[in-house]
Amino acid sequence: MSTANFDSEILVGGIAMPVRVRRMARARNYRLTIDPAHGGLRLSIPARANLRKALGWAQEHEAWVQTQLAGAPLPVRLCDGATFLLEGQPVTIVWDAKAPRRITLDGDTLRVGGAAESVGARLLRWLKARARDVLEAETRALATNAKLPLTTVSIGDPKARWGSCSSSGAIRYSWRLILAPPEVRQSTVAHEVAHLAHMDHSAAFHAAHARLLGRDPAPSRRWLKEHGMSLHRVGV
Repeated sequence: MSTANFDSEILVGGIAMPVRVRRMARARNYRLTIDPAHGGLRLSIPARANLRKALGWAQEHEAWVQTQLAGAPLPVRLCDGATFLLEGQPVTIVWDAKAPRRITLDGDTLRVGGAAESVGARLLRWLKARARDVLEAETRALATNAKLPLTTVSIGDPKARWGSCSSSGAIRYSWRLILAPPEVRQSTVAHEVAHLAHMDHSAAFHAAHARLLGRDPAPSRRWLKEHGMSLHRVGV
């Protein structure tokens, strides 16, 4: 459990790199990770750790940070000519001021008209709406077939998880799942629906996950682990 958040920085290659510091009640050691959404750093430290010493420890790992950032995907602005994954397939944005404002998917092309300065915001709304519709339909179908007590389905943009399920039967997803291949998205849906029956990660839960999905979910987990950071860079 996180008890506090602080914004700080360390120097990486002579440039100030933002660091989000989290004091964790159960942490016993420092942990430094790359923020997949913003390209900054996250530093988790024990609740009573000395912040100056923790930042000094992070500074000592400058070479590691440089290596990680060198291999990190670049941000993808939603603008004319940009290419990104949609349901696992690359699509390219084509903007034409004379075209209708309505966004259309034509094969591997996303066509959009209207004012250039609003293209990014409109495309982001379009992607979120598509994600909400697809995820709600798939979740309700799976829960209904399994006779599990689903209440609501919603989307957000969490940085650390792809989905969550509450004891009230409410399921919430990252809208970015619409960027992943369908089999990866469906594995996450089956994961959250399985939580409607088992609010834990017991053997019974994992068996329910695999049964609902109809296949081994491990390949989908690996895909998200390997490519999840690139999904978080779309629309940044």
